[in-house]
Amino acid sequence: MSSLEEKTLSTEKIFTGKIISLQVDEVELPNGKTSKRELIKHPGAVAVIAVTPDHKIVMVEQYRKALERTIVEIPAGKLEQGEKPEICAARELEEETGYVCAKMEWLTSFYTSPGFADELVHIYVATGLTKKEDAAETDEDEFVHLIEITLEEAVELVKGQKIYDAKTAFAVQYLQLQKAMGRK
Repeated sequence: MSSLEEKTLSTEKIFTGKIISLQVDEVELPNGKTSKRELIKHPGAVAVIAVTPDHKIVMVEQYRKALERTIVEIPAGKLEQGEKPEICAARELEEETGYVCAKMEWLTSFYTSPGFADELVHIYVATGLTKKEDAAETDEDEFVHLIEITLEEAVELVKGQKIYDAKTAFAVQYLQLQKAMGRK
């Protein structure tokens, strides 16, 4: 056991929903005292950095109720139980954008908010994009607008807080780094 580890003494399930669950754990702290931790459990997600052959970044504009506003994001979605992340990434890319890819390559994974949630997002890079005529449709409660923008336009959207989430900001910075290193 790490000298920083918190031992779980009890767990109280508060809510179980379609996407997340909430629990309150009582923990023993490293100094022997106890405390409460409010935790969100999430099945994980994927996000896709997709760039067209003419170097446009494929993104979606979507209303986010938690923010009460519309933002621009890279295609992303929740993992289904037992689903492999690379399968989910290909599915989400097609559902949200109508694109399929010749290659889906894992780039990295990161926790979105480790202070209170266990959501792990897997980032993929999709190459060899082609638009599919009979693409899968978005979920019945999901509404998105497809946009394709240049890297320079994406940087401006970050500055203007239209791109305002971590996974998409990460994607823009990744593409800037690739460009600076002479890669496309």
